[in-house]
Amino acid sequence: MHIVDWLIVAAYLVWIVYDGLRRTTGASAVEGYFLANRSLPWWAVGLTVMATQMSAITLVGTTGQGYADGMRFVQFYFGLPLAMIILSVTLVPFFYRAKVYTAYEYLERRFDVRTRTLASLLFLVSRGLQAGVIIAAPAVILSIVLGFDLTLTIVAIGLPTTIYTMFGGVQAVTWTDVKQMVVIVAGMTAVVIALVLGLPDGVGVGDALSVAGITGRLGTIDFRFDLNETYTFWSGLLGGLFLMLGYFGCDQSQVQRYLTAKSVDAGRHSLMMSAFVKIPLQALILLTGILVFAFYLFQTPPLLFNPVHDADVRASARASEYAELDTAFQRVLEARRTAAYEVVTARQAGDPTAVSAARAAFAEQQLDADAIREQAVSLVRKVTGDEAYTDVNYVFPTFVTTQLPIGLVGLIIAAIFAAAMSSIAAELNSLSTATVIDMYRRHICTDATDRHYLRVSKMVTGFWGVFASIVAVYAANLGSLIEVVNRFGSFFYGSLLGVFILAVGTRRATAPGALWGLVGGMVAVTYVASTSSISFLWLNVVGALAVFVVGMAVSLVWPSTK
Repeated sequence: MHIVDWLIVAAYLVWIVYDGLRRTTGASAVEGYFLANRSLPWWAVGLTVMATQMSAITLVGTTGQGYADGMRFVQFYFGLPLAMIILSVTLVPFFYRAKVYTAYEYLERRFDVRTRTLASLLFLVSRGLQAGVIIAAPAVILSIVLGFDLTLTIVAIGLPTTIYTMFGGVQAVTWTDVKQMVVIVAGMTAVVIALVLGLPDGVGVGDALSVAGITGRLGTIDFRFDLNETYTFWSGLLGGLFLMLGYFGCDQSQVQRYLTAKSVDAGRHSLMMSAFVKIPLQALILLTGILVFAFYLFQTPPLLFNPVHDADVRASARASEYAELDTAFQRVLEARRTAAYEVVTARQAGDPTAVSAARAAFAEQQLDADAIREQAVSLVRKVTGDEAYTDVNYVFPTFVTTQLPIGLVGLIIAAIFAAAMSSIAAELNSLSTATVIDMYRRHICTDATDRHYLRVSKMVTGFWGVFASIVAVYAANLGSLIEVVNRFGSFFYGSLLGVFILAVGTRRATAPGALWGLVGGMVAVTYVASTSSISFLWLNVVGALAVFVVGMAVSLVWPSTK
């Protein structure tokens, strides 16, 4: 990176940390620290709702997903608008009027303290793991750009974020999230412009996308009903609906966002903002990944986008095998580039026969290129012993650092830094809230001063920052990061959603029913996930239905003591 890029990154990080620390004036009491005294405007809450979910994983993982798999991932969000409408009518006014700090406080009022504690514990485990993935995403980028040790890079990201979150509370989280969203949108727009301008003379955006479409990357809707397929219309609409209901309605990291709003209507508006903006924004990021793929149709991409593993294989006993793959790859790339130009020429000439022949030739070369890349990835797995290795997380950072002009590189790296730090801060703040309110204040120290709870909250935030950093060390090599974070969540969100359905949706549910229903939901999800190849999105449906069925069955034979 050029010195100009470093200056941009440094200036932005200093600004973000400074802005977070100066928010300590609004965090001198527990309600101010956790909920900003329920005073934030709807648009700021709406931006922080999206920013908490987005993070650097979206920039790294989703663009890589678009490069490798195209637009299909956008189906994942098809259930989001419906989920936001349902939550706006039900849980948003419910939680707001209950004046709770956490979503799980209500479960004790409706059932008992055991149900509240178990639900909060499930949140702490799932969100603590996911916070580690959120740190891992930018750490992957920095370890590539700077050549630093991955563990040290994770510490460098997690430590300053933990510090300003400890002192600034939810005020720091919210207003850094607002800045994050502005920078992310500006940065991604700038990348798209750079990609369009980087196409060869005579090749328009439509031409490039047409060639990319031959590989199926522009296919968005898949109406097949296949429980083993992750990204289909039905898995996104139904499985995604349950996931989004569980995430935005039962996950403290999101519930806490709209509990900071000025009013019930402000909370509703913040969710509806996410409902109508999230899918177009996600489509833009996926399209960026496809444009990166189209860009590399006319430029020479590396055989492996991770330069560290490229060097490892070249230095191993299988270096000659890798060199042969690289030679074959360069030969196929040249043939693919020629075929891509032929598709463009035939398309511009309006010759259907020539277009058909050129598309067939390109498709054949693309299959050959994919096969060679897969062999290279397989070679990495054998040399490094990392059976889960995938190249998808390294596509976008490698493109940014090797192809973008000076200044824009710094802007994008700063955006990824800011996205990661703000999202991590939101996770740490919500983890601290659930730990202190649901565990410490409820079970350990029930009658202390506000000052005491505030001091403990800051210490707990520090603990979760360390925990997430440790998880991040292992999360960086778990596959596509955007899938990893959602796979983690799908083990828990459905079951949490199920217990809230019992709480709000029926008066017949009892405390024993809710507790054993929650246990039954987790057992059902674990069993289905370990004995079948069902897509993780459907685990949310399995968990919610299992909780409801078991909970109602137990409630019929085991009435509540209340």
